[in-house]
Amino acid sequence: MRYALIGCGRIAVNHVKAVRSNNLEFAAVCDIDTEQMEKLLAKQGLAEEASIRRYTDYRKMIEEVQPELVAIATESGVHAEIALTCIDHGIHCIIEKPIAMSMKDADEIVRRAEKNGVKVSACHQNRFNVAVQEMRKALERGRFGRLSHGSVHVRWNRNEGYYTQAPWRGKWASDGGALMNQCIHGIDLLRWMMGEEIEEVYGQTRQQLHSYLEAEDVGMAVVKFKNGAIATIEGTTNVYPQNLEETLYLFGEKGTVKLGGTSTNNIDVWQFADETKEDNRSKGLQEATSNVYGNGHSSLYADVIQAIQEDRRPYVDAAAGRNALELVLAVYKSQKEGRAVKLPLGEFASAEMEGQFDSV
Repeated sequence: MRYALIGCGRIAVNHVKAVRSNNLEFAAVCDIDTEQMEKLLAKQGLAEEASIRRYTDYRKMIEEVQPELVAIATESGVHAEIALTCIDHGIHCIIEKPIAMSMKDADEIVRRAEKNGVKVSACHQNRFNVAVQEMRKALERGRFGRLSHGSVHVRWNRNEGYYTQAPWRGKWASDGGALMNQCIHGIDLLRWMMGEEIEEVYGQTRQQLHSYLEAEDVGMAVVKFKNGAIATIEGTTNVYPQNLEETLYLFGEKGTVKLGGTSTNNIDVWQFADETKEDNRSKGLQEATSNVYGNGHSSLYADVIQAIQEDRRPYVDAAAGRNALELVLAVYKSQKEGRAVKLPLGEFASAEMEGQFDSV
């Protein structure tokens, strides 16, 4: 399957590893920064690969290479524009999070992908974590009973060097803040596990320790689901001096599970009323990861390739990316309006938050 990568920033190395592990034909790479592009290829031992064509214009690349599958790993603010162009050309897409910066663009990605018969996957790779998969299986088997509540905590550190490395970071139109960039994976897992359908969200965000940004560095929210369960969100990049944890809790009448580690890659608590011998394998499970992005990219790629071959929806489809975005934007809108907001959210964009912390 002919593949092209658009965007060669911080996350691109995980995509290249996934390409190799899935034996894709790596046909082209594209980035407006040629130095960054060459640095990525050199780091992966691909600098001498003449078969990998280099581009600075993704439109030209699409026309000349005609890839069957692309991954979009650019700055967040242009994800939707590139994705919609690819979809209109019949190209299947893996889109790094968030899939868009506005509900209008996210809904359009879902609509056009459906219309054109194109497979689109939101790159929420943590759904493939072994610990997350074990939690999901228990949930689908009804082992939790009636859900009571849940919570996600993303307690990480991002210093000034991280933001100056790429000037689009921390800006409302091109990135958003801690909830949109760092915490959206955990937010995706929370919504997915808790029942998807949300009634209302109340959130508060602040810019406490990163005065050089436009957006928030800490956010908290309470989420009311239509099934009666409630949940809390805590996301921040203010943890000193380094990343602490990403945890996901699920509490039901017959079960309690806590996923931990730096990216929900461990099972810290696993308790069920109907305990079996198999549960001993889950208790204390730890999945080693080389970075906070985990190991899920290769599994996500494998699923997308299979979805294309079998003509089915990817496990993490465009609607999943849309739903994660909606929950983040709901927290933003709640902060802006000072009240709980109802879902579905309707039209709202991260850029509508501009000026929110100007007086801080």
